[in-house]
Parts: sequence; structure tokens; C-alpha cells
Amino acid sequence: MLFTSFEFLIFLPVVFFLYWFVFNKTTQWQNALILVSSYVFYGWWNWKFLGLLLLSTLIDYSFGFWIAEGSGKKRTFFLWLSILNNLLVLCIFKYYNFFVSEAQHLLDHMGLHTNPYLIKVLLPVGISFYTFHGMSYVLDIYRGNFKPVRSFVDYSVFVSFFPLLVAGPIERATHLLPQIQKPRVFDYGQGVRGLRLILWGLFKKMVIANTLSPVVDDIFANYHGYPGSVLLLGAVYFSFQIYCDFSGYTDIALGVANLFGFELLSNFKFPYFARDVAEFWRRWHISLSSWFRDYIYIPLGGSRVSKIKAVRNIFIIFLISGFWHGANWTFIAWGGIHAVGFLPLLLLNTNRKNIQQVVALDRKLPTLYEVLCMLATFAFVTAAWVFFRSENIGKAIDYLFSIRKNLLTNPPYKSFLVLYIIPFVIIDWCFRRNERDLHFISNRFIRYAIYFVALLVIGYHSGNNSSFIYFQF
Repeated sequence: MLFTSFEFLIFLPVVFFLYWFVFNKTTQWQNALILVSSYVFYGWWNWKFLGLLLLSTLIDYSFGFWIAEGSGKKRTFFLWLSILNNLLVLCIFKYYNFFVSEAQHLLDHMGLHTNPYLIKVLLPVGISFYTFHGMSYVLDIYRGNFKPVRSFVDYSVFVSFFPLLVAGPIERATHLLPQIQKPRVFDYGQGVRGLRLILWGLFKKMVIANTLSPVVDDIFANYHGYPGSVLLLGAVYFSFQIYCDFSGYTDIALGVANLFGFELLSNFKFPYFARDVAEFWRRWHISLSSWFRDYIYIPLGGSRVSKIKAVRNIFIIFLISGFWHGANWTFIAWGGIHAVGFLPLLLLNTNRKNIQQVVALDRKLPTLYEVLCMLATFAFVTAAWVFFRSENIGKAIDYLFSIRKNLLTNPPYKSFLVLYIIPFVIIDWCFRRNERDLHFISNRFIRYAIYFVALLVIGYHSGNNSSFIYFQF
């Protein structure tokens, strides 16, 4: 079920009413309703994969107790067994065909012709997200950061809470499970904030991302027939398409969670205002980058080891992050490009330079130096996105080199779509201090007029609907 579908428009108010007015007697009842609703939400896409979700949930729930009650090598054994189980699920459904096909190509080059068996099954939506929920749970128990949850329903809600089930954010047990276990009372302010986030997320997805999508598809599919100026526009358009698509989903997820009394982890904090690659990754897909940081990068020693090992750790983390997105060399190349971009910051010890301060925190406008830094970072990120979007590495390289051809030609093709992007960037700039505080106009009449116009524009674009990009990951 899509957040932008008519079915969800019916589903959400029904669940909201039942949650606050029928099942509000106890927290256990509310959690049971959330769990059933989450399975309905997920099963609407393909009910056959509910069994896989339930099996994955049951296995990590059991391993949590075995790890907590074990000692010494026994605890470590159960931890690795749980991790291997999650990785096995990912490998079978997401990476099996990739590894088998690559092995076949290698054997063909060696003169050994094979006919391998490929799995002809859809990639389960959200599999990369809910398996990472399970792994973070058992890892936190192993580290002593969290005790196993007795209620299977509570744990199941943590794994499959419908706002975050299919595309995150990737929650931590230490953050979400305490909210699931405690009594919840409706907070009017939190609910209003949630509705604003939903409205803004729908606007980003349905108006901006969905409008840019067919144009980006056409440019990337037929890039040989366009001048470099159009290709440059296509790359910029995709940068904003994927940002508005994914952050739009996240805003809706955060807003829906607010309606039920939950606060989810932040996933985006205006990444295109980043002044270097390190800051970009502290602002883009935060729940994933922080997951890799806490569970892989820091255990490897992070940057507090020798420079050679620190460089190794950076490449490991970025290559894994790239491969997490999909079984294609383009994603690995995308991760490797970001590792190369991060490398100078690491070697010069400037990777933590912009770790806290928001750009132009106490000013309305950035300095010229900050503007240049943001533009340089955006240019780097946009060039890397070409690999992320392309079918293979060869086409990505060819696309980038083709930008040089007739670059100064006036781009008549869909250049008016820039008018969608410029106002969005201005609004994003106004929100940059707090991604959840969308209440920036004090006059109530003007504010509600803006809401009304936004709803009209969203309704106008509702016919141009498409799935969220990150559903494929």
C-alpha cells in the first residue's frame, strides 16, 4: 500500500479512529491493532511475503533471549547465528541472482560454460529495512544496551510498524521499543505537527518527485540524443527527484507516526545544504549511515586508528553502503565515489569540521564561501547520482562524458521544471534549522491558505502517481 494511494487515504483515518477511540483502553490493545494494521498494510502489496516477515521477526525475537541468557562464547555464537540468518535472507532474495550471474560471466571468460539456476521471485518490499531492525536489536542486546522484550507483539510492532516498514527510517530498539511499551495519550500539538509533515511529504513526492520522474527517465534512457546542457539538467533533476521522493516518504512516515504518539528517528536534515561530503552523509539517510557507523565503522576502529586502517574503514563502510542499495555494480561504484570524496577530509582531519553547526545558523543568508562549498558538494553528489541512476557503470561514465557535448546549448527541453526546484530550495532553506518545525508563518489565515493551496496542487498532480524509489531497496 502506497502512502500516496487512495487505499491509504481510507486506511489511515480508519486505523487512527480505532486506535484512539476503540482500542485506547490499554497499551496492549493499541499495540495489537498497530501490528494487525501493519500486516494489512504490508500484505496489501503481496500477502505471500507476510510469512517471510513473520519468520524473520520470530527468529530475531528468539535470538534476543538466547543471547541475553547465554554467556561467553555461547552468546557470541548466537549473535553470529542471528546475523548470518538475516544476511542469508538478504542474500537469497536480493543478491543471489547477482552473485550467480557474475560467477557465470567469470566462468564464461574462462571457457567454462554453465547454466545456473536463477530465482524468479519479486524482491520483498522493505526487506533491507526490517532485517536491519532485527540485527540492531540483537546487537544492542549483545552489547548490553537493551534487554530482550518479553511481549512478542511489542517486538513485532518494532520490526513492522507500518509507517517505517517498507522504507525506514531504520529504527533502534533503544529508541522505539520504550515508546511502544509505555502508555500513549493523544497530543494535539504532536498530531498537528504530524499533519504538517504529511502534507509537506506528499507535496515533495507527488508534486516535485513525480513531475521530475518521467523527464529524468526519458533523459537517461535517450541521453545520446540530447545535448550536454539537457544531460546536465537531467542529472540535477534526478538529484532533486530522489531527494524529494525519499525525504518525502520519510516526512510522511514521521507524520503518520506522530498521529499515533510516536517519534521516529530523523532521516534527512537538508543534505543539499551540506558544505562537504562528510556533512552530506550526516544529513542524508541518517538512520542508515548512523547504523553502519555504530555497528561496523566504530567496531573496526573508525578514524581513531592508523591512517591506513582509517582509509580501509572508510572504503569498507561506503562500499557496503552502496551494495546495501542494490545488487548492481553501479551502487558499489556510487559508494566508492563517495569514499574517494570523503578521503581528503579524513587525511586532512577536517571530516568533523561541520559536525554540529547548521549553515548560516544565526543569519538569513550564507556567506559566499559557504555558497561555494555547498555548490561544490552538490556538484560532486550529483555526479555520483549518475552512477546510482544508470543501468551500468559504462552508461554512467558515457553519460557524464556526454555532458561536455554542446554544453552551452540552450536547453529548451523541460527547462521550465527548474521553476519547481527553485521555490522548493527556498522553502527548504527556511526550514533548515529544524526539519520537523514547519510552523514558520504566524498568521493563521495565511497559514491555512497555504495548506489549502498545497492540497489543491497535490490533488492536481495525483494522477501522476508512482512508487517510491527506495521501495526497491
